[in-house]
Parts: sequence; structure tokens; C-alpha cells
Amino acid sequence: MQTLTISLLIIDTIALITLVLLQSGKSAGLSGAISGGAEQVFGKQKARGIDKVLHRATIVTGVLFFVLAFISGYLIG
Repeated sequence: MQTLTISLLIIDTIALITLVLLQSGKSAGLSGAISGGAEQVFGKQKARGIDKVLHRATIVTGVLFFVLAFISGYLIG
């Protein structure tokens, strides 16, 4: 059981890293950092298409990462 959990954790880690690297940047440079917060508050930026799928997949793999990390910690300890 411990080996299966660790293997799934490694696969999930690689998937999470890949998904994060595939996402496009939300802003460019310092000027984007200043105006980016205002655009998110007022709802100008809405994810569409592949960006939305990548965003949701990143959330799912992130949650799965934490669950698997807790389970593997419980099984080892």
C-alpha cells in the first residue's frame, strides 16, 4: 500500500509541475503586476478554453497531491 501511494504521489507531482508550466502568464512585467490585481477584482479577465481546463486540472492535481502526501505520511509514520 505504501509503495502504491508513493508511486501515485510521484506521478501526481510530475503532472502538477507539467500543468503549471503549461499555463500562460497572467501579466507581463511590473506594469502587469500593478494593473493585474484591478482587472481580477473587476472581472475583466475570464479564463476561456484551454486556460480554464488547465486551471481546473491544476486545482484537482494540487488537492490530490496534498491528500496523497497526508496518506503517505500516515502510512510511513
